[in-house]
Amino acid sequence: MRVYFDNAATTPLDPAVFEAMKPYLLEQYGNPSSTHSHGRSVRAGIEYARKSIATLLKVTPGEIFFTSGGTEADNTALLGTIHANGVKHVVSSAIEHHAVLHTLEVMERNGEIKLSMVELDAQGRVNYDHLENLLANNPNTLVSLMHANNEIGTLLDIQRVAELAKAHGGFFHSDTVQTMGHYVHDLTKLPADCIVGSAHKFHGPKGIGFLFLRKGHKCGPFIHGGSQERNMRGGTENVAGIIGIAKALELAYAEMEAHQSHVQALKTRMIDQLKERLPGVLFNGTAENAEESLYTVLNVCLPQTEHAGMMLFSLDLHQISASGGSACSSGSQLGSHVLQAIGHDPNRPAVRFSFSKFNTVEEIDYTVDKIVEIYQPVVA
Repeated sequence: MRVYFDNAATTPLDPAVFEAMKPYLLEQYGNPSSTHSHGRSVRAGIEYARKSIATLLKVTPGEIFFTSGGTEADNTALLGTIHANGVKHVVSSAIEHHAVLHTLEVMERNGEIKLSMVELDAQGRVNYDHLENLLANNPNTLVSLMHANNEIGTLLDIQRVAELAKAHGGFFHSDTVQTMGHYVHDLTKLPADCIVGSAHKFHGPKGIGFLFLRKGHKCGPFIHGGSQERNMRGGTENVAGIIGIAKALELAYAEMEAHQSHVQALKTRMIDQLKERLPGVLFNGTAENAEESLYTVLNVCLPQTEHAGMMLFSLDLHQISASGGSACSSGSQLGSHVLQAIGHDPNRPAVRFSFSKFNTVEEIDYTVDKIVEIYQPVVA
């Protein structure tokens, strides 16, 4: 059996999304900036996709800007907001995705901002009192905290943080890459200035994302060189990708309740079986509390073993694809910055399993069987 449990890294493309993209790969090939009929037809497709996403998020189409993915969207939101608003103080956390963390660290090293890290507990939960104190003592602050951690799945009370930032005259950006398409984002109720989406996290194509910028929020461009995206992002649009991200988000919203129920049941089954069959197993983050944990992610803290460094390799030999952390940093020789920040015991293997609508109960059972076998090899 081949098992794919690395959906937090990327999800398989939904066949319905591919079908929606095909005409824009083979037939609708005009440049959307051209004024002739070929270009106008493609431009209409882009604007229909923009309106579709805006409708789902309950915003106006003019507040949606297409990007190459979540990393570019985060960089645009951060640099554009800081420069356009004279922001000198930013609050973030030690467990943010590197698209946010590295960007802010570079700006701090360059003397552009002062960076404060909000306190976290051992499950990666934010100390909201500390956050409020940082906001109260630093006017014109930008808060950048992710909605759900991509490695351990801990959820942020995004509504509370957005309201705290607004109450103290600050700005709020959230990396919502892991939750977009998995939770409803009603931006008439959530006072965030910037949130982002990346299609390949919810069964769309790679290489396309979007940035929501609230109307009236000042933010400059990150990529220069053209008037595309209303002068916010130079470069010819990834037309097929734009069609794909809109279709993927439409499907995600239509199937969300069933998807969440199915995937949460898979996650709960894995938690229960591992606890029953593997003494000493623990879970990083808030995994055992469904209300505080991203339902698609389970970070398993396995018992100490002399073969800890070979755990992912051993799983791969059994045709099980999982991750030791975020795929974006898998080529690094350093350990996970997220696990280090929450005080994870480095002597215990940590494996991130992440699930989608295409996964099955049989795959959960097979994976648990193989983990138990690795710890309890059969002696001939």
